[in-house]
Amino acid sequence: MTVSAGTMELMRERLEALMPQTLEIHDESSQHAGHEGAKGGGGHYWMTIVSPAFAGRSRLERHRLIYGALGDMMHSRIHALSIQAYSSEEV
Repeated sequence: MTVSAGTMELMRERLEALMPQTLEIHDESSQHAGHEGAKGGGGHYWMTIVSPAFAGRSRLERHRLIYGALGDMMHSRIHALSIQAYSSEEV
């Protein structure tokens, strides 16, 4: 298993706490080779997540829930994360 695959699997495990109905995670780290954040080993990812946990919450609140679930990964394994977060009613 590559570092990226391991990171994405761990992301999926941690995000299970939000009971996602849909969760897509893509690694874009190769597009950022040579970038300062890539030197420290942190990857660049984007995700689309649909969860009933986001109902009635602002975009900022949704992102905070995601960052909270990912915890220390945001300071080590993840350098950049682009998020599209939707409630079940929005899809």
